[in-house]
Amino acid sequence: MLNTAFTPLRREDTALLMGRGQYTGDVPAEGALHAVFVRSPLAHGRLLGVDARAAAQAEGVVAVLTAENLVDAQGERRVHMPPPNPLLPVAPVTPIEPLAHGEVVYVGQPVALVLARSLVAAQQAALQVQLDIEPLAPVTDFDGARPVTQVAHQVAGPQAAAAVACEASATLDVPRVLALSMEPRGMVAQWHGDAPARLTVHLGTQAPSRAQADIAAALGWDDTARVRVVTGNVGGAFGAKSSLCPEDLAIALAARRMQASVRWISSRSDEFTSGMHGRGARLAGRLSVTAEGHFAALQAELQFTLGAWLPFSAVVPLRNTARILPGPYRVAQLDVQGRAGLAHSAPVTIYRGAGRPEAALLMETLVEQAARTVGIDPVELRRRNLVEAADMPYTTPTGEVFDSGDYRRALEMACERFGYVEQRALQAQRRADGEVVGIGMALYVEPCGVGWESARVDWHEDGRVTVATGSPAQGQGHATTYARIAGEALDIAAERVEVVYGDTALCPPGVGALASRSTALAGGAIVQACRELQARRAAGEALPLSASTRFTGGEAWSYGCVIARMAVDRDTGRPGIEQITWADDAGHIVHPELAKGQLVGGLAQGLGQALLERLVYDGAGQLVTGSLMDYAAPRADDMPAAIDIASFATPSPHNLLGAKGVGEAGCIGVPAALMNAARDALAPLGECALQFPLTSEQFWRAMSGRSL
Repeated sequence: MLNTAFTPLRREDTALLMGRGQYTGDVPAEGALHAVFVRSPLAHGRLLGVDARAAAQAEGVVAVLTAENLVDAQGERRVHMPPPNPLLPVAPVTPIEPLAHGEVVYVGQPVALVLARSLVAAQQAALQVQLDIEPLAPVTDFDGARPVTQVAHQVAGPQAAAAVACEASATLDVPRVLALSMEPRGMVAQWHGDAPARLTVHLGTQAPSRAQADIAAALGWDDTARVRVVTGNVGGAFGAKSSLCPEDLAIALAARRMQASVRWISSRSDEFTSGMHGRGARLAGRLSVTAEGHFAALQAELQFTLGAWLPFSAVVPLRNTARILPGPYRVAQLDVQGRAGLAHSAPVTIYRGAGRPEAALLMETLVEQAARTVGIDPVELRRRNLVEAADMPYTTPTGEVFDSGDYRRALEMACERFGYVEQRALQAQRRADGEVVGIGMALYVEPCGVGWESARVDWHEDGRVTVATGSPAQGQGHATTYARIAGEALDIAAERVEVVYGDTALCPPGVGALASRSTALAGGAIVQACRELQARRAAGEALPLSASTRFTGGEAWSYGCVIARMAVDRDTGRPGIEQITWADDAGHIVHPELAKGQLVGGLAQGLGQALLERLVYDGAGQLVTGSLMDYAAPRADDMPAAIDIASFATPSPHNLLGAKGVGEAGCIGVPAALMNAARDALAPLGECALQFPLTSEQFWRAMSGRSL
């Protein structure tokens, strides 16, 4: 008989595969009111009134709330969205409220909230709410509006202008994209009327402690413990669930206003129009190269859109792009200017990579173009300019410090596994036979794992261990990883370790799971607590024991090299990715199988950005790509059949595990490599200014001699 026994890779898998997971929509809440938002149909306008009389009288409707009565009956107290993280200076902007007040500033902005006994009743009543909006001219992305934040890095080097042999320049559009998590946003807010009143919030967030603090502040409660945030299983996040959205605060306030539990689950359509977007940038750069093939100067102009309001991490993509340049290379002179401004469109937040992909895309596009211009093989040009392992730790022109790494090793390993010399010869042969084939490469660096994180480790009398941390999970397998870390630190089997996260009542406060920080920092906190317990045991203390710690780590820098081979159909322009070879250094890897899964998942999302995904607004601020009928996402048959990933480790000295980030790397290196493969495929026709997504139409136009 065939043995069909299955051993899950992660301890989380059994419950999920058997349908026993609990996502926000699965949380039972007896008697909860169902919430449906009435949203602005215009990108910009003066909100003159909301007529909710018919909706309020509809069967099953309990209330229709607006900005005038959401917080209190008199509308005397106003609540605004939390301010952004001031990692860059931010100019004063008008903060928005959970429900629009006086003005609407993007299509899909919540204006009114219908609460009913059933979801159907709420949906039907919402259609009866009439909005009186005086249209105003919208500001579109990148239209030159006053910057909300700016950044500049300038370094003057010794190179003389006369030494420059060639210059490569590029202008790249990085479209907005959607995180497209399988589970949309949602919240179940359970009201507890005891004195003092309390609120339990079930929310798929990446940062439970910050969500707890923000909700408590909106409710006017100084004691944040009165709000309990519970994050169960989360069906994907990718940065888009790192900050609260207006709907989250509105649901919490509605629960308090009605003294009742409230349930809200977003629709897929609402995710497109009102959810947080990612990317959204225009990048321009010029790289000057000497006759000897050395990088003399890099100039870059970065422009990002922020959308209509500022989530907590709004400035992060611009900041990261600016500080990462020029990547893993030495450049004698550097001039980076960046700015970001508001627009009447959905907000933009961090999305898997958050500025790192933009930096790699601009730099690597310039490097390959410079190689073609100066007549040096792109691998050799990189060799002549890489920061060397012997230079670590290395201070970059923007003042960042690379902690450890061997970039040359990543380059050589990728080239060897790809068979670079042989592949170039095969490419020449295929081109001679009439094929359109390109080979593209990208090196990248990835800052990650900086700041603090918490852990509490309880060593029970029977030898079992419970680990609690403020860094939750959204599918990465953190329960498996944290258990392995604690088991190795205490020299016990990982099976004897229970892991708890995602509940502010049970876990210590933490920063959360974002920015590729969980293994390095939450893992570091776990190791630190376990070492304390081991020391106390060695000193003679008996079980049970408990240790609570907060570990602070310096920034670690992952890096790698991706090589892609692409063939383009001459008749249709359809691109096909034939092979991806990838060498990656994420420091010490706790669980190699899970790390590889993160790399492949990031590769798929990076491929989606490069070839398929793009959110488009028209001049009136209406989202044209508002559903999966118009927005292309990668499918299984879009993935290349040949994917070769090799990981090696240069441990970071900045945390106790020597770990670096791994989850975002695929979105950083893969898109840049695919852009270079595409441009290399068309190089015999000259320099073609291809843009993301790399559609068949672009290739067909270029090969047909038509404008892009």
